[in-house]
Amino acid sequence: LAARDGRLIVNADALQVYANWRVLTARPSAADEAALPHALYGHVGRDRAYSVGAWLREVAGLLERPLVIVGGTGLYFTALTGGLAEVPAVPAAVRAEADALFREGGVAALLAGVDAATAARIDRQNGARVQRAWEVLRATGRGLADWQADTPPPLLPLAQVEPVVLRPQVAWLDARIALRFDQMLTEGALAEVRAELPHCQPGLPSAKAIGA
Repeated sequence: LAARDGRLIVNADALQVYANWRVLTARPSAADEAALPHALYGHVGRDRAYSVGAWLREVAGLLERPLVIVGGTGLYFTALTGGLAEVPAVPAAVRAEADALFREGGVAALLAGVDAATAARIDRQNGARVQRAWEVLRATGRGLADWQADTPPPLLPLAQVEPVVLRPQVAWLDARIALRFDQMLTEGALAEVRAELPHCQPGLPSAKAIGA
């Protein structure tokens, strides 16, 4: 599509934005990036906190030209086509308090401090979602569901785009995963991770790369 229509290829994968991970996140190769225009790949430093809100702001600056937006982070696509609530940033002290509560009592301890409206709509088995809801209420005095009720219109309403979802057969996908793993080792995945060891901070979003 990009080659045929002269479109810009835009990354919608939350880990492929980080400069320190090319092989481990299967970012497009340098040859791929040179062959066609790409955006929002490998442009964020390892120490920077990057979010779906930051991604949306960057995508907004690219909408004047034809795009192919591709990636593996469903939240990015949901926010792009459905809108994103403008929730204030959670202070580090509140996050630390939530982390401590989670260590002591698990998801149940956090869920007990979430407002009823939010608790009724979030995935209660997803610790990250429950903690996020707890932090927002603690930091703002207002439940996440209430913030989401004020979600502004999306940048690209679903009716105005051509959504494409690939659902390959499992056997085909398993074979591709095995091939990709071998290719990642051949292309230097171990060396890439070794180079990160001096900078390793497990709490950073960039450290969430699978395999890191």
